[in-house]
Amino acid sequence: MIKLKIIEVRLRKQGKVINFNTNNIEVKPLDIVIVESERGIDYGFVISEAEHATAEKIKGAIKPIIRVATAHDLEQIAKNRQEIKSVFDTAQKKMHERKLSMKLVEAEYSFDRSKVTFYFTAEGRIDFRELVRDLAHLFKARIELKQIGVRDEVKMFGGYGSCGRNLCCASFLKDFEPVTIRMAKQQNMPLNPEKISGLCGRLMCCLGYEYHTYKEFSKCLPKEGQYIETPEGRGRVIAVHTLKQTVEVELDDERKMEISLKETCKNKHGKKK
Repeated sequence: MIKLKIIEVRLRKQGKVINFNTNNIEVKPLDIVIVESERGIDYGFVISEAEHATAEKIKGAIKPIIRVATAHDLEQIAKNRQEIKSVFDTAQKKMHERKLSMKLVEAEYSFDRSKVTFYFTAEGRIDFRELVRDLAHLFKARIELKQIGVRDEVKMFGGYGSCGRNLCCASFLKDFEPVTIRMAKQQNMPLNPEKISGLCGRLMCCLGYEYHTYKEFSKCLPKEGQYIETPEGRGRVIAVHTLKQTVEVELDDERKMEISLKETCKNKHGKKK
């Protein structure tokens, strides 16, 4: 049984994440590697430790990396990044000449300069076929125009979240997961858009991190407004502290008390939360 050492590589700065065979080359996260993608020779960033996998368990063909980027390769990448600025400006002028309702966000050369990818935002679908012909003629390369959303746009430029840390999308998230207002409600977050929205104006990705934990811990807890029996008598639940597994109760005589339901939850689920 053949075992391969597989790593995840993000193509270029904003490309997709693809699995590659290390080809018996020692690599580690953050290394820049030269690879063969479906569109030619390209470069990418290693984003995971190598893991062993059998050929039978791998779906589809896994290409090997070509090499860890050399000093010459890094010079080429730097040159591409420098020259892409004028490519971006030229493409923007052509876009305005064509009077296309789109906003050009970013542009990237593939490592071997055989392809240029342009990222843009737009309100709806855009017919950019003529623009592609213009750009292919100018740059003598394959052209790809990729429409992205506002979350992708913020991911490209990065920034800091309300927590003071680098944005999750720009640092470690591989893909965007659905985030709903229900997640904020489950965690008793203030439903103020300014409090629960990221720089992109959409709900913060981190709302999804603890949602399932809150959901599980809430199963054995009463809801706000519900009446329960306490050692001091009947009372109405006025606040629920999910992670503490406690509730605040207002008794019929208007006294207020906090009650722990850890043991109740423990007995209900057969294990300690």
